[in-house]
Amino acid sequence: MKAIRFAQFGSPEVLKLEEAPTPVPGPREVLVAVQAASVTPGDTKLRAGQLQKLFPVSFPCVPGRDGAGRIVAVGAQADYADVGDPVCFVADRTKQGSYATHIARDAESVVPLPPGLSFAEGAALMHAATCAWIALLDTARVQAGERVLVLGGSGAIGGMAVQIARHLGARVVTTCAARNIEYVRGLGAEEAFAYDQGAMPSASQPFDVVLDLVGGEAHERSYPLLRKGGKLVWLISRPFTDRSAQYGVQTLQARIVDSPRVNAIVVELAAEGAIKPQVSRVMPLAEAAQAHRMVEAGQASRGRIVLDIQAS
Repeated sequence: MKAIRFAQFGSPEVLKLEEAPTPVPGPREVLVAVQAASVTPGDTKLRAGQLQKLFPVSFPCVPGRDGAGRIVAVGAQADYADVGDPVCFVADRTKQGSYATHIARDAESVVPLPPGLSFAEGAALMHAATCAWIALLDTARVQAGERVLVLGGSGAIGGMAVQIARHLGARVVTTCAARNIEYVRGLGAEEAFAYDQGAMPSASQPFDVVLDLVGGEAHERSYPLLRKGGKLVWLISRPFTDRSAQYGVQTLQARIVDSPRVNAIVVELAAEGAIKPQVSRVMPLAEAAQAHRMVEAGQASRGRIVLDIQAS
């Protein structure tokens, strides 16, 4: 098979398109011919060696957190899927990732591709939507009617968070670059504030929940915007100073773990049309290094960059 691999940590230049052994599915596994793989910030951090303590990898390493494709072989005991089924999947960072023409996965990490979604949309769905769901539901317990502020609503996770919060009946406000104001409103945000113009919501209408996908100064400016006892939920991004005790609010980290339960939920939401995966652009697998440069430069708003695996 063909795969993007790196044999040492470093800049995007360490990513190489190479021939690699095609995996053989185990008894309870399926072999997926990968059609599309999303490019996440975590992929770039893995390549740079920033996640080695969390995800110790061996070289050569195939990056990629999630993707979509079609099952081409099944193990002897893999009775949960059939050859020909279109699926989405989540890869294991410590094993082979999704930047390859084939991957072996198990029942815990494979779900049907929702009808009407392209493979690119299926690849863009999984990690972004599961992160948003875990942050908003499993961590913040967002309820209908609550006011929710999403910091960074035009990114892949932010866009999913805006859609999911709106689906739950929350009143959603977000921050984004000025050029993305209409885009996030189209996703369901009632109001949007251009952070690149220094704009932030007023504290006159306190929020029940802030979802921080940015960190740093934006995180710290969010504390006065929360009601007493409100929740500031964060995913790992820029460092910040925890000021929750000063403002009488809760600061909660959304801990993202692989969850077949959440995978099934987000696929059902997509099948119902409650959320729509956002694809910012599609690039050939051979251009994975350029995709990493774009993500690291902050040039990947409005959804995921997706690699067309079969184009290379």
